[in-house]
Amino acid sequence: MSSSPLDLDYLSPGHFLIGQPLLAVPERHIPEDSRKIVNRWKLLHQFHQSFWRRWTSEYLCSLQARTKWTNNVPNLKDGDMVVIKDNQSPPTAWRLGRVLSVMPGADGVVRVARVLTAQGELTRPVVKLVLLPTE
Repeated sequence: MSSSPLDLDYLSPGHFLIGQPLLAVPERHIPEDSRKIVNRWKLLHQFHQSFWRRWTSEYLCSLQARTKWTNNVPNLKDGDMVVIKDNQSPPTAWRLGRVLSVMPGADGVVRVARVLTAQGELTRPVVKLVLLPTE
């Protein structure tokens, strides 16, 4: 990982497994029998859907600290790596970005952030951004 705020590289579990980020679930060789192929494809498709559904609802939610009423959570800051949630696309298509600047509300809490992605700059509310652990 670089300390440059313009660098979009990050360290993921995939780097430890295959040396690069995991972009999709790897597919295995399917037996030649056509019934087995269809059944195997359905099973793999169910695993794939189940994995991304759980990853979206469990892992990403665990990254977002929801301690609103018990203690203060640090705001996003410039240079943080984030995943930009998009309800219209699958999790494998969610974009990665680096926070360029933050826009706090009147109470000093960050509500909106300007994010640099590989496709350009975006302005998104912080509820649509998931902070990636970098420590």
